[in-house]
Amino acid sequence: MTKIDIDEKIYDLYDEYCHGYLSRRDFLSRASAITVAGISGLAMAQALLPRYAEAQTISFTDDRIKANYVEYPSPGGTSGEMRGYLVRPTGEGPFSSVIVIHENRGLNPYIEDVARRFAAEGFLALAPDGLFPVGGYPGNDDDGRALQRSLNQMQLKTDMLNSALFLKSHKLSSGKLGSVGFCWGGGTTNYLAVEMGVNLAAAVPFYGAAPKSEDVAKIEAPLLIQSAEEDPRINAMWPDFEAALKSNQKSFVRYLYPGTRHGFHNNSTPRYNEAAAQLAWERTVKFFREKLA
Repeated sequence: MTKIDIDEKIYDLYDEYCHGYLSRRDFLSRASAITVAGISGLAMAQALLPRYAEAQTISFTDDRIKANYVEYPSPGGTSGEMRGYLVRPTGEGPFSSVIVIHENRGLNPYIEDVARRFAAEGFLALAPDGLFPVGGYPGNDDDGRALQRSLNQMQLKTDMLNSALFLKSHKLSSGKLGSVGFCWGGGTTNYLAVEMGVNLAAAVPFYGAAPKSEDVAKIEAPLLIQSAEEDPRINAMWPDFEAALKSNQKSFVRYLYPGTRHGFHNNSTPRYNEAAAQLAWERTVKFFREKLA
């Protein structure tokens, strides 16, 4: 089933489900009550669920990269310890580094693939798993979403901050650090920009929640803000965020991708928009190469 086969009402229900406002059962139940042009809403809803095996773009065995899981201290976090997926380019280094922050469901295969993509482009990439202190990503997004929602959110953000500091000081890192995040990770990238000040050299939030206007003054990193056109919850935050960035004379550029939805970069579901995702990726890589050089 392609993107154009799925009705708008199903996309709206899926957005509520993705952000934890609907359970999987309620999502599928409400979708099943809808039929459009003879197509069951349940079939449309099931087509939107992620298919990670089909979405892999960089193999684990790609000869341009080396990947492994690493553990490191995280004082003040959920448990005091963290784990992340560290992917390095082949070669001696040091490398510019990028922390890749997951959505609201833990370190799933899509985010691991994004980390491998960055390493294939020459960056040292770390994708932390915020669920590690409670057993790690459980293998499916529904349980992952429930686990992440159950955590103390400030401790979880502290785990991401400690992950960024770990990567910045890694022996293979040049010391120049960028952050990219998607959905919850986009908002957390904005959080890191506020908290890290000059210690973060560049930030790329994909459809992430804006920080508080009064905190924008603390941002030192240039921002590349990637937004979906059809994303009312996140886009409603933009006017205040933009005003705060301008009044504090911050360096930023925002791209709004026509015809896209929240999650358009995630190639494991039909929300994926190939043209927009490719353009956003090219802009992200170019931005990091300029700012982390």
